[in-house]
Amino acid sequence: MRARQLAIRNFKTILRDPLSLGLTIGLPSVMLFILQPLQDVDEFFTPTNLAPGIVLFGFVMLMFSSAMILSRDRETALFPRLLTAPLTSGDFLSAYSAPYLVIAVVQAGVIFAMAAVLGLEFEGSAMLVVLIMVSMAVLYVGLGIVLGAVLGVAPISGAYSAVLLLTIFAGTWFDLNQIGGPIQAVEDLLPFVHALDAARDVMTNGAGLGDIASDLTWVLAYTVAVVVVAGAAFRRRLVE
Repeated sequence: MRARQLAIRNFKTILRDPLSLGLTIGLPSVMLFILQPLQDVDEFFTPTNLAPGIVLFGFVMLMFSSAMILSRDRETALFPRLLTAPLTSGDFLSAYSAPYLVIAVVQAGVIFAMAAVLGLEFEGSAMLVVLIMVSMAVLYVGLGIVLGAVLGVAPISGAYSAVLLLTIFAGTWFDLNQIGGPIQAVEDLLPFVHALDAARDVMTNGAGLGDIASDLTWVLAYTVAVVVVAGAAFRRRLVE
């Protein structure tokens, strides 16, 4: 089984669960719609501020799905057979991540489309926001691959909860600066808050590449690191 065939199989597996797929794509947009009226109480809840955070929330759901499909495959007779196929670690990585990256693009597109209907304002370069969101999609799906490669089905739920909380407390639907303290100190060391700050700065203030270079460096560095770790996890499976 070549990488392309494995990727198609994984994509079909996703499509066989339309309820889960519908929730993964639709639920974040529903949350955007529910939270948006709160802008009458706090201007933070404008569609422009909410959209990037809601996108990351959706990506956490994709991380969980990608981790589960790989972990379940590892616990069946399929994965040992795959390890005998002429596939490299890169083939495994692309085959298990590509279907979810496609869904991530659709998911983010639906969220931003909903935000546009609700009054999204965009001052800066859309391509910069796309770069940030795509990088974060790769990071989250890569995290899912890492979790699926090293954990069983049961422990993945705990890891998912941890990443979900870290994403939420990065300021997905509230201003992190209002919390401050140890939580902000921890979040400043992680990529989630930097992705949100960069995307919001571009969208609300028209920031350019130079203005968000520091935040973008954090995002890209974490993304590259996660991809490297995911590849290493598959290489380890191949030699076991």
